[in-house]
Amino acid sequence: MLVGSLILASVLFLVNGTHRNVNAADAGDSFRITALELEVNRLKGLLPDQSHAMKDVAYHFANLWFAGEKKNWPLADFYWSETRSHLRWAVRIIPVRKNPEGQEIRLQEILDPIEKSALEDVHKAISSKDAGQFEAAYKQMLNSCYACHLASGKPFLRLQVPTQPEVPIVNFEPGEVAR
Repeated sequence: MLVGSLILASVLFLVNGTHRNVNAADAGDSFRITALELEVNRLKGLLPDQSHAMKDVAYHFANLWFAGEKKNWPLADFYWSETRSHLRWAVRIIPVRKNPEGQEIRLQEILDPIEKSALEDVHKAISSKDAGQFEAAYKQMLNSCYACHLASGKPFLRLQVPTQPEVPIVNFEPGEVAR
């Protein structure tokens, strides 16, 4: 693969006309930069897109609802942590989006206050094992997520409290682990 990248880099190097009056050191540096750019672009093509990360967020956040509903607080805490982790991953994948008007939306600037308010309120409810507080905080978090969708020009991504888990394999009932 590296040989193919180097050949392509050589061709691009020559086609771009950068071969004019450059010494060997400059040519070598330019060649390496082109090869690195090609490799970076290849690696970017292997990464999942933001929708993949958000699918994971939806899975974990929905399961968080069912764990909280059953008062399985250790499981709820697990899904809360996974939700936060995957939200951060989604922002790393695409840190800046453009809204329909072409304005740049810096997603970290939206996620930071959500983490410190709505998402933290969910965590506090889990920690205090307060089902009523959990339900209110969960619904507020849904509203915070939707506010991000609106800011990103995706008003059609409306959220709701889930009615059933995505997969039936997870047991949300609290209790001891079967061995």
